[in-house]
Amino acid sequence: MSGDRIRGAFIGLAVGDAAGWPAARHRAALHAPWSRRLHRELDAFAEEHRVTTLPVPFALNQPTAPLRVGPSDDAEWLAWTLLTVDRPRAAAFMELKDVRARISVATALDNLAKGVQPPASGHDNPHHFDDAAAVRAVAYGVLGRDPTPDAQVTNAGDGVLGALAVAAAIEAAVASGDPREAVEAALAVLPGDTAIGHNARLAVRVAEKAGDPFGAIPALDAALLDHVYSYGVGAAQTVPVALALAAAAGGDLARAVPAAACLAPLADSAPALTGALAGACGGYEAIPEGWTASARTLAGCCLPDLAGVDLIELLEGIA
Repeated sequence: MSGDRIRGAFIGLAVGDAAGWPAARHRAALHAPWSRRLHRELDAFAEEHRVTTLPVPFALNQPTAPLRVGPSDDAEWLAWTLLTVDRPRAAAFMELKDVRARISVATALDNLAKGVQPPASGHDNPHHFDDAAAVRAVAYGVLGRDPTPDAQVTNAGDGVLGALAVAAAIEAAVASGDPREAVEAALAVLPGDTAIGHNARLAVRVAEKAGDPFGAIPALDAALLDHVYSYGVGAAQTVPVALALAAAAGGDLARAVPAAACLAPLADSAPALTGALAGACGGYEAIPEGWTASARTLAGCCLPDLAGVDLIELLEGIA
C-alpha cells in the first residue's frame, strides 16, 4: 500500500499544481514572448477602460497544448529534486541552466554563483520565507530523509521549517494513510513561537471547527491571509492551509484540492501542497482517472530538460 501512497503524493501534488489558476500562466511560458506581452497589454487596457472581462492566457496562432490542464512549476521542481536527491545540494543547484524559478531560488542561484554557500545562500535571501523548499520536501518525505540540506540552499526560518513540516507529514501519511497522524507529525517539528507554527495550529483549529474543507475557506482567509503584500507563496500560509484542508477532508484529494484552489492569493502552491498530502493519505488509486492522466506528464515550462517526463515512470523503483 505504501507504494500506492507514494504515487499518490507525487501525482496529488501535480494535480493540485494543475488545479491552481497560476498553472496556466506558468505553462504560457512555452509560448512566444509576444503572446505574454499582449496578455499584459490587454490587462492594462482592461484596467484603463474599467473593463471587467479579464484576459486569460491564450494561444493565438500557436499550439494549444501548453494551456490544457496540467502541472507546471511545482511538479517540475519536485521531479528535479527526486532526480538529484543523491547529489550534494549546492552542486546540484549550480548545474541548473535556463530555468524559471521562485525569487528564493533565483537569489540562491546568484548567491551560489558568487561563492556564497548554504546556509548563507538561503539565509541572505529576500524570499527566504517562501515555500520553494517545502514543495521539494515532498520528495524527502517519500524517501524518509531530512530535507534540511536541500532547504538551506534556498531558504531559512519559516522556509526551512515549512520543508521540515511537509517532509514529516508526507512520511507519516505514506506510512499510515492517516491525515491526523500526518498533521501531528508536521506540528511536532513546528515550534509554536514561530509564524508558521502559530499559523499551522490556528489553521487546523479553524478547519476543524468548520467541519468541511470548502466551508473552512472564508475562516482560513480571515485567519491567515492579510492581503497586504504580494507574497502568495509564503510557507507560513501555504503549509498551514495544506495541513488544515487535507485533515478537514479526511485525506480526500477530491475535496481538499478544490477548496485550496479557492484561496486565490495562495493558489500557486497551496493546492499542490494540499494535493501532495491528501494524495499520500488516500493513495494514487483514489485520485480520479481523468486527473491522473492529465497530471502525470511534465511540460518543461520551468525546467526545460524535464519536458515530457512521466511522473509515474520516474517513481518506478521507489514506489
